[in-house]
Amino acid sequence: RADIKMQYKQLWIGNLKLSDAGIYTCEYGSQKVHTSLHIFKLTIPLDGNFLQNEAPELILMQNSSSPLPDLSITLFDSNNNRVTPELQKKSHQKYIVNLKKLEAKDSGAWVCQVHSDSPLINKNISFAVKVLGFQNPDLERKYATVDSTIILSWHLNSKKIKWEESFTGQLNWKQQESANAHELFDFNVTAEGQLHETKKSSSLLFEIPERKPENTIQVKLPKVLFDHSGQYQCQLEYQGRHAQSKIELVVMNVSADPVGPLSRGANMTLTCQVSGPLPPNAYLRWERVNGTKMDIKNSKQHEVKLEVNISAAGLWSCHLIEDGDRKISLHYHVEEVPVWINYVIIGASVGGSLLVLALGCLCIISGLSRQRRRKRAERMAQAKQYLLEKRTCQCQQ
Repeated sequence: RADIKMQYKQLWIGNLKLSDAGIYTCEYGSQKVHTSLHIFKLTIPLDGNFLQNEAPELILMQNSSSPLPDLSITLFDSNNNRVTPELQKKSHQKYIVNLKKLEAKDSGAWVCQVHSDSPLINKNISFAVKVLGFQNPDLERKYATVDSTIILSWHLNSKKIKWEESFTGQLNWKQQESANAHELFDFNVTAEGQLHETKKSSSLLFEIPERKPENTIQVKLPKVLFDHSGQYQCQLEYQGRHAQSKIELVVMNVSADPVGPLSRGANMTLTCQVSGPLPPNAYLRWERVNGTKMDIKNSKQHEVKLEVNISAAGLWSCHLIEDGDRKISLHYHVEEVPVWINYVIIGASVGGSLLVLALGCLCIISGLSRQRRRKRAERMAQAKQYLLEKRTCQCQQ
């Protein structure tokens, strides 16, 4: 590992070890020159290949023939931002440097700056970091309406950081946090960056788009149902370690009671509902297009269902508003019963009333006639009885 270059009076030592620290003496004739070699060793775990949200532990060691100094350690990330790590000083020789959770954007060249006042030391140690993960946030919320089409995407950063190892992953879906997860498909990415997907059996109707951006995981819901809401989790696996990114899908639906055209003077209840809890800065709003302020109703905080009683026909819209922006809208067209149908209904009502009145009168007249016939029959019976009694009396004389 050592080579002496006499021409330049140099000692070359390769593959330095901590044990190489010490005092080196160069003798040239009667002259002697002493050089103290202070060695630092920075150990990066996993060869610098990490997954997002991992918090690696670096180890810095030093050795010298002189008493070991106290060191101050500062890190600079790939964007040259100062990072203040958590230090654990095991001894004057060993320091443990705990990094924060890494993000995909942290990939690149880092610098560990070592400083000592006595003896004066300023040493920069460069090391490479690759963080495999997603360019999506850890948790993202997407909105969709019933019967619409949506594509959920996860963008991998493996090609961007020139990741040279193969890895696998899978896409899972569960409707609620406490529910069992359903595996939609699994995938693997080769060392050359080729993506291969294998669809699994599932009750969820979905597609894997053939044409999509490079280095992207996608799932397509061609016709969104209210029950398609929930968490879609894309998970990577590399050497037994995992990284994941979730997309929470919130689905909106509207309905009316009763269903059908709105008669003049009648009321109808419109209901707007979303499938999951809303953040504190989001709410639902019903409003009638080209209506007045009286035709606007907002939900309260955390409400996932909003009802409005209406008596005016027209186009009604339900909006989901977050931070002042309309995320999704769903429309319901309330038709008014045509005028001629109203006239038919009115005529039928009047005709029905007259028919009932006529039937009532007929029943009364019929009842009176029946009562007269009954009384006439009673009088005739009395007259016959009277004549019969009179004849009987004449025979007795």
